Amino acid sequence: MRDFARTAEPAGAVPEPSGGPVRRFVVQRHRARRLHYDFRLEIDGVLVSWAVPKGPTLDPAARRMAVHVEDHPLEYAAFEGVIPHGEYGGGDVIVWDHGTWHPYKGDDPATEVRGGQLHAELHGERLRGKFLLVRRDGRDTGKEQWLLLHKRDEHAVPGWDAEDHPTSVVSGRTNDEVAAAPERLWRSGVPAAQADVPARPPVPEVAGPSDDELAALDDLGASGTWDVLGRRLRVTNLDKVLFPGRGDEPPVTKRELLRYTARIAPVVLPYLAGRALNMHRFPQGAGTAGFWHKQLPDHTPGWVPRWDRPGTDPGEATTYLVVDEPAALVWAANFGALEWHAWTSRTTAPDLPTYALVDLDPGPATPWEDLVLLARLHRDAFEHVGVQAFPKLTGRRGLQVWVPIAPGPTFDETRAWVERLSRTVGKVVPDLVSWRWEVRERGGQARLDYTQNAVNKTLVAPYSPRAAPGAPVSAPITWDELDEPSLRSDTFTVRTVLERLAERGDPFRGALAGDQVLPPLR
Repeated sequence: MRDFARTAEPAGAVPEPSGGPVRRFVVQRHRARRLHYDFRLEIDGVLVSWAVPKGPTLDPAARRMAVHVEDHPLEYAAFEGVIPHGEYGGGDVIVWDHGTWHPYKGDDPATEVRGGQLHAELHGERLRGKFLLVRRDGRDTGKEQWLLLHKRDEHAVPGWDAEDHPTSVVSGRTNDEVAAAPERLWRSGVPAAQADVPARPPVPEVAGPSDDELAALDDLGASGTWDVLGRRLRVTNLDKVLFPGRGDEPPVTKRELLRYTARIAPVVLPYLAGRALNMHRFPQGAGTAGFWHKQLPDHTPGWVPRWDRPGTDPGEATTYLVVDEPAALVWAANFGALEWHAWTSRTTAPDLPTYALVDLDPGPATPWEDLVLLARLHRDAFEHVGVQAFPKLTGRRGLQVWVPIAPGPTFDETRAWVERLSRTVGKVVPDLVSWRWEVRERGGQARLDYTQNAVNKTLVAPYSPRAAPGAPVSAPITWDELDEPSLRSDTFTVRTVLERLAERGDPFRGALAGDQVLPPLR
């Protein structure tokens, strides 16, 4: 039985029975230690619950094992989010189905449950028709084994499998997407009515450019003054080709880059704000040699946010761009910064990282499938140690994993932690991995690069363009997307990623959490 002093699924006060003939049901797809479906029926003011490992089905020929578990409070019926690791049922939860139900034999379902046989007719979005729950054995062990089956009625569907329908009926999101950016979590030790809380403070909404502002950019000649995002910018060489075309696509001009930057800036801002930015500049375009530009030039407009780094040595950059407002990013793009690389520490504590980083760097002979395998192995490792981690395409050939952490560990400590985890992963597939620094010494193998966990070493920011044909971007993904055959590291470009965001949202938002503590690795 769960300990209500610790569990993240509080007991709550048991309400009075509704007394009406219509009762609620919910099925939650729950990834805890193992994936299962929580099948919950409202009976006498609580959710009487069974854990169904393979999920319920409409197939009348199938018999699903169902383990009778503790009753849950009615407040839990609408929960979709994350239960913290270390608590009872820790993991991610989606509302896989919900609706109403009624007993179709008799009118006292509580008595039926005690008798070991419950007849329930469901009216949900996925589950419909008559179901039967039958107790098998184990009544004295506290883990009653039941069978769940669908009757042969007009709603029966041979071969129907819950895993063919992996999304929430409430949000349309998968478990991976909820785990990556949870909106809700359960708090332990409080009444159920107070347990469902936001997972983290909401990210402030920042307005993007208006249609009139975008039209004004289109109407400019080769150069001009552009009023955008609350600032007046002098923009130049708007028709210059900055990215060669890819395949049969036309090249990307500076005008198109600035349009993309203005539209993506509100999305990128939370990942850049309060951090020094290293600009990778390509003034003559992605087909030429670029260079790193860290020092903010003297001609920078006075309104552009900046940070004066204390304690610099001779020859080091002293003043950095800080993108604390979206127009500053447009200024940087106009300055020739095709790629945006923000520090992984904040200007308020430059020696304390806010992320632990894994850079999956493919070798010349590393096929995409091997890189995906390495990413999946890291996913399993993070899940095993109970750490939330967020994958991202590099926009070139690689993959990255960002792990948000609470301030405290030094860069040396995060680097050692990532090295230990990645070396454990590397032992699983030693033929795919080299630990040598020089590319020519790796024999074409991939490198699991933990060395980016250092002050003023950066990985490309989410949604930053990359200096390559077609203007690919470093796009965050969900872990589930690694299974999509069409996915490649440079799949998304400045022309396609905004539509993706509109359809799916930003799967990287969970990386903005700053309260995760890295567990010791044994």
